[in-house]
Amino acid sequence: MSQLSAQSIRRLCQADPPLITPFVGEKTVVNGKSYGLSACSYDVRIAHKLCLLSGQSALAHTVEDFHLPDDVVGYVIDKSTWARRHVTAFNTLLDPGWHGNLTLELVNLGVTPVEIAAGDPICQIAFHWLDEPTERAYAGKYQAQTKAAHGPRHEHDDGSWAG
Repeated sequence: MSQLSAQSIRRLCQADPPLITPFVGEKTVVNGKSYGLSACSYDVRIAHKLCLLSGQSALAHTVEDFHLPDDVVGYVIDKSTWARRHVTAFNTLLDPGWHGNLTLELVNLGVTPVEIAAGDPICQIAFHWLDEPTERAYAGKYQAQTKAAHGPRHEHDDGSWAG
């Protein structure tokens, strides 16, 4: 498994279906933070305003949608600007074969409230090639999530799920 470079991420975003929609191929700065394609990851934006009080956690969702091929996995990683304000995004895995809008789990570990504006860069996604396409592409309960912060869904023994 190796981490994808900017060039590989860009090529996957030009494929059909694209890896990331909308895709911003250059570093773009908003509110002092950057989003878009970087050297070996992609910085995503939060789709809505959020205020996190000290110790508070919340679900959020990204502006970007994703469509992972069967030979690519993605990892949610904190942006250092937010980490330095004690805001972290739980390290979620984007499984090969998963597509939809990304729900983020954010928490303010600091002692002061933090305001996050809609469109703010919030975390980064690092992508890795698998050694070969998986024979078990994701087809689970979070497939095709819409642009909303989706809470947990619980699976039943029969394979169905409840929200």
